[in-house]
Amino acid sequence: MRTTIDQSLTPASLRTDGPPREAAIVVAHLRKTYVVPEREGGLRAALVSLVRRRTREVEAVRDISFTIAPGEIVGFLGPNGAGKTTTLKMLAGLLHPTSGTASVLGYTPWQRERGYLSQMALIMGQRNQLAWDIPVIDSYQLNKAIFRISDADFRRRLDELVELLDIGDLIRKPVRNLSLGERMKCEIAGSLLHAPKVLFLDEPTIGLDVAMQRRIRAFVAEYNRRTGASIMLTSHYMADVEALCERVIVIHHGALLYDGDLPGLVRRFSPHKTIIVELEEGATPPDDRITALLPAEGEIVERTPVGVTLRVPKAATARVAGEVLAALPVADLTIEDPPIEDVIERVFASRIEEIEQGVNPT
Repeated sequence: MRTTIDQSLTPASLRTDGPPREAAIVVAHLRKTYVVPEREGGLRAALVSLVRRRTREVEAVRDISFTIAPGEIVGFLGPNGAGKTTTLKMLAGLLHPTSGTASVLGYTPWQRERGYLSQMALIMGQRNQLAWDIPVIDSYQLNKAIFRISDADFRRRLDELVELLDIGDLIRKPVRNLSLGERMKCEIAGSLLHAPKVLFLDEPTIGLDVAMQRRIRAFVAEYNRRTGASIMLTSHYMADVEALCERVIVIHHGALLYDGDLPGLVRRFSPHKTIIVELEEGATPPDDRITALLPAEGEIVERTPVGVTLRVPKAATARVAGEVLAALPVADLTIEDPPIEDVIERVFASRIEEIEQGVNPT
């Protein structure tokens, strides 16, 4: 029996009237706790640990629940050590949870049934699956045999991936002769030869230059459009998330902080707007004149030779913008939401403050 979306765990923006849609991924109260040995340094402590071992528990993932619909691309965000990779490894079947349940395409991932493994791919940045000393195409042939891909399907999919990723000149070179960006493109192509319906992408653009990051993002978007695959993406590059994901899940210290759309994240955790003012040539009004226009919660973020950047409460944005236009020789004025990086940092800072105060946020 296929699993359906639990509407109580799904953001309102993804819910629809009528019967529930079939879910690609359902996670309910998932936990992963590691028992970690610890001891002091030195020979004496090492000998004592042989007969009296000391351990502590580390909660990598703490009671998280969410659902992902077919065809969704969801950003899975959090700082280092938040539990992102641990969660993806459980969903890929590499780790058993301590408690809780998960269903991906109707399968329990850690049972590692062949029907599931043939429809899933986990791609981790800077982790090799291609053999180092042989041409890329030979590793692809190995994947063909592992996944029992027919000759016709293999040729068709390979041709499509070569075209999308522009790797026609690369697949006959040994992997050791490829640059990091070239190898990452070949790694992605090799992971998709079996046409997975679910992709777990863990930092796929890490270490790549801006041009290659953009190319990988374009490929992921096009693969999703062509195949309807569900994708979970972790990345420290907010450009990846903004370009690909309408929905984000934010976790910190293994706990879920936010599950919803990107604009909702900004609305919830950033009560300010940024006003960027470009002044007419030669105009340099003093700071006190600008400060007089700001409400108590406003501030000057940056002064440049040609203008000023202000941060003001959202409720006061229209009034402040009007007064700036009336009082200063403005050549151009732009009102923006804060960068998503700043919003994410605010989410984490808020969570740390709540933990220190003993608050359990909902």
